[in-house]
Amino acid sequence: MPVKKQKRISPALRDIHYNELLESLPNLAIQPWGATEAHNNHLPYGSDYLQAEAISCRAAEKANLLGARSVVLPPVPYGNNAQQLDQISTIHISTTTALAILRDVSFSLKRQGIDKLLLVNTHGGNNFIPLIRDLILETGMLIVLVNIHEMIPEFVAENFEKHGDHAGELETSMMLYLTPELVNMEDAGSGKRIPFKIKGLSKKGVWTPRPWRASHPDLGSGDPSLASFEKGEKYVSRIIEELSEVILELSLAKKGDLPYI
Repeated sequence: MPVKKQKRISPALRDIHYNELLESLPNLAIQPWGATEAHNNHLPYGSDYLQAEAISCRAAEKANLLGARSVVLPPVPYGNNAQQLDQISTIHISTTTALAILRDVSFSLKRQGIDKLLLVNTHGGNNFIPLIRDLILETGMLIVLVNIHEMIPEFVAENFEKHGDHAGELETSMMLYLTPELVNMEDAGSGKRIPFKIKGLSKKGVWTPRPWRASHPDLGSGDPSLASFEKGEKYVSRIIEELSEVILELSLAKKGDLPYI
């Protein structure tokens, strides 16, 4: 007697067959987006997009079990790294390139009847807000942005001493939980930052990008020495919980439910 094939629960498009999509048509697409860049000396170049994909898939699976119909697209592995091109094999894409990718993804989905798109971003150099404004006007889609590292600031403040913003305590803890085999803690630098000599540029409301290697000699920002698997598990689990709620509500939303109009 033939064994009945177990129904797939993975939300990752790379794992799904066409007939499985036809059985349960997705109404929400999730686009993980990261970067390819050096992360101090102890984390891999793919840290950002590995995080984006893993968190998106786990949150989507949780939401789908509760009734969402979401699908996770392959991650975009490149981001805006204009100030890091002196680092070997760091790949930079311009804002116009990011817009072109996002436009083509949006138009493809809209043509297939999927008019809700959720971007899950893990790279601080990516700025999608003006792109999303333009593409909502062009496509009529509902496009939503989640910047993972801005979701639970109070939780971060309570659970991380020196979290940093690039390969520091927080991001290293995430990777120790998600992909411990790719973390080489014995190679980690201190993640110190050399402050701007022009002090006025550090005032609130004043901004210019950091020339990364000059500002961060070991290419990290934040002390990774306090990182742990346990901290990463706690943080990632909380993020997945928050993100799964967003996915579920977006998928269940009906036309007319603001801002889905």
